[in-house]
Amino acid sequence: MSSASILILAAGASARMGGRDKLLEPVAGRPLLRLMAERALATGAPVLVVLPPDRPARAAALAGLALRSIIAEDAAEGMAASLRAGIAALPPDAPGAMILPADMPGITAEDMARMLDRWAGAPDTILRGADEQGREGHPVLFPADLFPALMALTGDRGARSVLAANRARLRTIALPGDHALLDIDTPEDWAAFRAGEGSGG
Repeated sequence: MSSASILILAAGASARMGGRDKLLEPVAGRPLLRLMAERALATGAPVLVVLPPDRPARAAALAGLALRSIIAEDAAEGMAASLRAGIAALPPDAPGAMILPADMPGITAEDMARMLDRWAGAPDTILRGADEQGREGHPVLFPADLFPALMALTGDRGARSVLAANRARLRTIALPGDHALLDIDTPEDWAAFRAGEGSGG
């Protein structure tokens, strides 16, 4: 069976960043978006990145990487638009898709590889990253039979309804520390993250 693909959602507006683009903030010497894409590529899985139509600097940050960039023309609608664009662009034989928000610098290549390996042994499940106390976060790996449900989503609530409707199929995997929960949305978040010297490495 071919590997599940990794679908990086990078079409958000950075609305809470006071004019800065959070995905272009430097982490480990490169833009966060490029770092997350490099980590995804390090797993060996196919990688797709969903971008908005009005942020050419994000596309430029991915230059030279062996991935596929997808433009979500209706990105302003919210997360569902990014999910639809990404799912529609997956390889026809993709057995599953790992949904990875681009603003979660705690998630490492090792975290992703571990999830892919675990899911490969139970490809009918939904596998979701969690912290060591069981609090659910990201990434989330969906099997292909749920792609139509993801394609039917609207608005800015992501895949919550799909998760709720298929709760019996959900399994969690504990990722180290706060990897599964740490997202960075505001300048204050960035300041706290940098003060901690980049949890996730």
